[in-house]
Amino acid sequence: MKYIMKFLFSTILCSLLISLQTFSQSTSPQHDILKRLGRGVNMGNSFEAPTETAWGNPWKPEYFKLMAEQGFNHVRLPIRWEPAERSMATVPYTITPAFLNRIKEVVDEARKNKLHIIINMHHHEALYETPDAQKERFLSQWSQIATFFKNYSDSLLFEVLNEPHGNLSADKWNTFFKDALTEIRKTNATRWVLLGTAEYGGLGAVSKLQLPVDNRIILSVHYYNPFPFTHQGAEWVEQSAPWLGTKWRDTQGERDVVINEFKEVLKFSVDNNIPLHVGEFGAYSTADMESRGKWTTFLARWFESQNLSWAYWEFSAGFGVYQPGSKLFIKPLIDALLHNPMPDPLVLPVTTIYASNFTADLDGWALGRQGGADGSLSRQAGNLIVAISNGGTENWHVQLTRTGLPLTKDKTYRISFDASATANRTATFYAGKATDPWNAYSSYNGISLITTLQSYTATFTMSSPTDLQSRLVIDLGKSTAGITLTNVKLEELKEVVTGIEENEWQISVYPNPVTSQLFLKNVQGYRQLFIYNVNGSIMDRQPIDEAEESVDISRYPNGIYMLQLDGGIQSKMIRLIKN
Repeated sequence: MKYIMKFLFSTILCSLLISLQTFSQSTSPQHDILKRLGRGVNMGNSFEAPTETAWGNPWKPEYFKLMAEQGFNHVRLPIRWEPAERSMATVPYTITPAFLNRIKEVVDEARKNKLHIIINMHHHEALYETPDAQKERFLSQWSQIATFFKNYSDSLLFEVLNEPHGNLSADKWNTFFKDALTEIRKTNATRWVLLGTAEYGGLGAVSKLQLPVDNRIILSVHYYNPFPFTHQGAEWVEQSAPWLGTKWRDTQGERDVVINEFKEVLKFSVDNNIPLHVGEFGAYSTADMESRGKWTTFLARWFESQNLSWAYWEFSAGFGVYQPGSKLFIKPLIDALLHNPMPDPLVLPVTTIYASNFTADLDGWALGRQGGADGSLSRQAGNLIVAISNGGTENWHVQLTRTGLPLTKDKTYRISFDASATANRTATFYAGKATDPWNAYSSYNGISLITTLQSYTATFTMSSPTDLQSRLVIDLGKSTAGITLTNVKLEELKEVVTGIEENEWQISVYPNPVTSQLFLKNVQGYRQLFIYNVNGSIMDRQPIDEAEESVDISRYPNGIYMLQLDGGIQSKMIRLIKN
């Protein structure tokens, strides 16, 4: 009896400790601020323009009421402080009282509508170009902003600088942020301050951050991948016109790219106990609305599943969710951001274009070395082994390539492989032209490699002319950590034809959900059936000879599958649930 009581006491104590730990985490300031920020939207193309009206999207007080009524929790307000009519370029760098009071009017309107608001420093071009010469002005401006708003509640947040880049390098940015934070803390000891990343605010420079000791910092990143989709036809992006027509189909492969790209920043957030916010994401209006809705739905729901807060780019301009002219919201985008549940990924049939085989030779792979870089290529136990003795100074100084691969215009492809590294490192992979000018056909997909094999994937649509001799590339420069590569595939993802004419018979597939034997009735006119898992891999294939067929799927794991009936000129997809 004594031992039973001791066991029960230990069990209760452990449960209590776990509950206390969970309660502590759920009520921590870091958890609380992300929950309060929740879902947000950028008031873009207004105050970060040279003037409020320069970009045709002036702010209107009623906008914040509209945001709140839709269900947004916060607004991010990009602000350009640099113009002469807003601040002095020389000592004492005074921000004009009129402009400070104008921003105060906007902040007050947000608070009136119970919206949290993030104000930032945006488009400080002189700072990007000559950071050392502009540092005194930069720090003075933040001292003035912080002092002006010091008595506001913590529903007002500061973001020190949008997308540091140019000559404001990652190392220099670490110092600039720390010094700006010091100025802010003189008057705002506990205000939440957002820290963006160097090299345009994306995920790639997260590992270069050096965090100051401060428990009121939020890490903010921007995400616009795949860039050829989100910025197709964008007037300010060179060579974006050929991207027009790029779609987001919402396949598991497309989703896996997002998940893989966020692995490092999510780990950084946990390891450093710093809350993570996505300050910008959005797809430009030149993309088709169906794709924009799918992309936005997935990202919003996935960010939330990772307990991240987010702010969509933006409210009422080229990426916007609201049309000022008609005074109407764009329902597919509002639904994607605020209402749609996470859907199942689309499953597409695939055709394998290339699958690696390293059992006998290097299978056509080569290691390119430039700029003094050096390394070697070998194979071992069915894997390709890259050893690097000198990584050079650029990513492309060490390139692992495989040429001679056919890519056809307007078709959609998936690149996938398994890889590990001798030490944690980053790399970039893409499909592209094998001759000058060496341009990429896909996005440049940045990944983080670790010491155990992980799977990586990317999906793209070939918007360039057909190239029967294209290449796969993995850029491995700037590091001496070698890699192991295996299971490389290039696959074509085929469109599913669903708009077939009604036949005089009605196809019947039963039972669904199914446990073991699946029966198909009235399938005359179809020649083959395929079963795919959620990753698009073929699980089964068999000919259709009769009007009634059956398939044994008892050996499959429980889950969701897609059944394709193929009749040559017609095709039908049916969703299956195995339990």
